[in-house]
Amino acid sequence: MKDKVIFSWSGGKDSAAALHEIQKSGKYEIVTLLTTLTRDYDRICMHGVRRILLEQQAQSLGYPLETVFISKHSSNEEYEARMGEVLTKYMETGVRNVVFGDIFLEDLREYRLEKLSKIGMKGIFPIWKRDTSELASTFISSGFKAVVTCIDSNLLDSTLAGKTYDEQFLSALPSNVDPCGENGEFHSFVYDGPVFERPIPHTTGEVVLRESRFYFCDVMPSQSQIETEPVPNQTVQAPV
Repeated sequence: MKDKVIFSWSGGKDSAAALHEIQKSGKYEIVTLLTTLTRDYDRICMHGVRRILLEQQAQSLGYPLETVFISKHSSNEEYEARMGEVLTKYMETGVRNVVFGDIFLEDLREYRLEKLSKIGMKGIFPIWKRDTSELASTFISSGFKAVVTCIDSNLLDSTLAGKTYDEQFLSALPSNVDPCGENGEFHSFVYDGPVFERPIPHTTGEVVLRESRFYFCDVMPSQSQIETEPVPNQTVQAPV
């Protein structure tokens, strides 16, 4: 019998890479994707991706989606309370593990494990300690496709917001920037790859600067008449 797991899904490339590893292992049954969104903007925290695109990802992946909403100025206390409620609900049904796409941030991994242990759960980290240059190249060569949705202008040029995450993008990164953006240098939206049943149609729109530091590229569903929404001003690094 496969172990039932919750998959912490950010909508970005590291989540997709971790999901691919979980699927290939054949050891786990994913009961739901779990994503944190900023309530005020209805978008994925830090990544700035619209909820409608997140929902389309979940549909293409073939998994249920559980969303946790926090305020735009959320504290860790608010985040932990909301996340704890949701995880406890699943734990009471027999789910004991949560999967994360973390790569090398020791403090973040320890934070997750500590919080999970308090409610009787454990963490699984399928791409932990993978070489990030190798991981980035494998992600691209495996057929994954992603667009860069947010960049930290303290480290990267604003023109990289909205670019495709490919070898050309990697070659443009300064030597002090991790190729997977593990230190928060950039975030992404994955729209195609071996874990998806079908690609997520989308277009890229306006690029805006928030808090004099973060450039967000608005990614919009294709062939959809939706009213333009404000790009999020959510820069609290919620540990999702």
